[in-house]
Amino acid sequence: MATSKAATTFNATFVRPVKFYLSGFTDIPHVKYFYVFLCFVYIMTVLGNGLLLSVIYLDKTLHTPKYMTVFNLALTDLCGSTALIPKALDIFLFDRRYIVYETCLSYMFFVLFFGCVQSWTLVIMAYDRFIAICFPLRYHSIVNKPAITAVLLFVWVFVLSVIACMVGLIDRLYFCGSLEIQSFFCDHGPTFRLACNDTSLNYIMGLFVVAIVVCIPLVLISLTYICIAIALSRIASGQERLKPLKTCTTHLFLVAIFFLPVLGTNLTATISSIHPNARIINSALTHTIPALLNPFIYTLKTEEVLTSIRRLCKFEVCDKLFITNGYFFSPLSVNIVGSFFPLN
Repeated sequence: MATSKAATTFNATFVRPVKFYLSGFTDIPHVKYFYVFLCFVYIMTVLGNGLLLSVIYLDKTLHTPKYMTVFNLALTDLCGSTALIPKALDIFLFDRRYIVYETCLSYMFFVLFFGCVQSWTLVIMAYDRFIAICFPLRYHSIVNKPAITAVLLFVWVFVLSVIACMVGLIDRLYFCGSLEIQSFFCDHGPTFRLACNDTSLNYIMGLFVVAIVVCIPLVLISLTYICIAIALSRIASGQERLKPLKTCTTHLFLVAIFFLPVLGTNLTATISSIHPNARIINSALTHTIPALLNPFIYTLKTEEVLTSIRRLCKFEVCDKLFITNGYFFSPLSVNIVGSFFPLN
């Protein structure tokens, strides 16, 4: 275990450790199988989100405000998993549990940053559904590319500022005792609680971040769906209600798999004590499983994406056939082949 001997003193007041020690799980047999599972999760996350990003980028019919937010979600899923899982595997599979102080803070920043952006992207997607169902005639004038670009840019800048401030406040602490972080990454709470001086400001900042990541997004999403439910209740025909409702099911799946584990962990920790191993397992799954499932949910539940994948695959097959046989590949040839291979 690391001690305060592995520390550098600045101005004889602040003690900045050279390294922290990530303890991970304690007394769990065959725990390496869990890390292998995380490796599999990461591979599938990269493949799934990479596919979704490629399809949206290549198919111009998906260059719409709705799929700009989907693209943003897939990008944050991919970046968040890349920030978290490879480093965690390097630490625990290869037993390199000592992590340099600056690296630890960077690790903390990127994991929390992409998690926050993912949360607010789900809010933007809920807003898109709200406008589409409650104000269908004004949808294209309200939800347009410049507006969505501005909102997404604001989210990135705002979250960047908040998380940078929260992580920066760690730097004002000094550590004179244990440097063992009881987590599988440099989590904010287990890190600042190791400090010897006053951590009240860090605690308040942590609560503020929980509010803007979990509480406020959940309230906003709930309000949008209450408005959607009221709007749908005014539609007389049950069949007419079903179609707009189906467009919301995919988003509700994403919201559930992202917020429920986070909410469960925080409520359990508030009401009663939670075993470190249980907290770490839940935290690991919370940070990794939504990023794994999101692209597959969107691919399997959204007809536009499935149609785009079929279209791109057929174009690719046609392209290879023309190149193999020495023919010139042109838009006209695509149209001719498309008449023989319809998309539907």
